[in-house]
Amino acid sequence: MSTKTVVIKIGGSTLGQNDTSLADLVTLQQRGLRIIVVHGGGSEVSRWLKRLNLGTQFVQGLRVTGRDELPVVIGVLAGLVNKRLVCDLQALGGMAVGLSGVDGSIIRAEVHKPELGYVGQVSNVDGRALLPLIESGFIPVVSPISWGMRDGEASLLNVNADDVAAEIARALVADSLLYLTDVAGIMGATGDVYSRLTASEAERLIEDGTIRGGMIPKARACILASRSTRETRIIDGTVEHALLSEFEVNPGGTSIVRDELA
Repeated sequence: MSTKTVVIKIGGSTLGQNDTSLADLVTLQQRGLRIIVVHGGGSEVSRWLKRLNLGTQFVQGLRVTGRDELPVVIGVLAGLVNKRLVCDLQALGGMAVGLSGVDGSIIRAEVHKPELGYVGQVSNVDGRALLPLIESGFIPVVSPISWGMRDGEASLLNVNADDVAAEIARALVADSLLYLTDVAGIMGATGDVYSRLTASEAERLIEDGTIRGGMIPKARACILASRSTRETRIIDGTVEHALLSEFEVNPGGTSIVRDELA
């Protein structure tokens, strides 16, 4: 039986028809792995905003979340997506509990860029609400909706799920942090996948534009978490049984480690 603690970030791009990620999570839970799932759901948010005739605007990859958009973002991420994942995990035989960053003050966030509206960056993680769950064999499924101050009042804030996963992994000193994506890992200029990078090497690849787009926040989150987490990984979650393969030899994907581990 494994007693490892693993934080796994999943998103809508890796959960499609015939996907095995949730079944893999249940299998790993049954093997004794202590799992915390953090999820996004940006595509679902965009669909609901469009249905409600509300626009979607991004600044440097972050969704602008105004006063009108905030209830939709909260409802979709902390409600629809979160509870759907919990339902699906339990239907597969798993034990799961849905939470948001607000519950138990798990995530405290601060507004650093007012032009983004109700968008925060993680300032503190309190893992006390998570520990009893994983120790009792449950999978906490955490939405990135968190709490902080906006205009002098306590407010719900939209926080990037990649950052939430990294900060939870750091706070709990997790053994592993895994990001499920829809690509094979971090790719070089020729399309080859880097199997292992140090934090400084990953920073250089961001600076020279090799790592770009949606891979940047995941790489930066891995760099951050690598300071206290033994292993940070970016893998292709669309591959059948990708999560189970993580505990076999040569699983693929990209590992980012702190420089002294090189």
